[in-house]
Amino acid sequence: MKTIRLTLVLLLFGQLPMAQETKQPIPSFMKGNFADDYDIKYSINDTLWTQHPNINYHIIKWNIEEQYLIAKNDSKNKADANKYTRIDFMTFEDMPPWLWGFCLTAYKANTDEEAEKTAASDRKNPRKGCNGYPFSRMKGIVP
Repeated sequence: MKTIRLTLVLLLFGQLPMAQETKQPIPSFMKGNFADDYDIKYSINDTLWTQHPNINYHIIKWNIEEQYLIAKNDSKNKADANKYTRIDFMTFEDMPPWLWGFCLTAYKANTDEEAEKTAASDRKNPRKGCNGYPFSRMKGIVP
């Protein structure tokens, strides 16, 4: 019983090496409040991607090098609740006010592994590289 309590305490306070190894900070350009080119509003932080008013993705993994994240869809999302999503992202140059874009590469995978194994979006063709559609372009906004 003491071992279980100690393990729980260590997990809660992030002291187990495994818990620390999987933590990656959000890229700074993605942190904050945004609107896409369809005027949909978003709030994004290290652990939660919210598509307003009430669609939430709980981020469980960032892969900064390969430019994607894996998230679990919130249990209250009307569509694809408790499924897993892969969101690919990229930055844009010479496209103000659009700073970066994203693609819901997978949004109803049964497991996080399945979502992660989904083929990456085509960032070389952001106008059609998101499953035949354009990446959603994002600009910063004041909430």
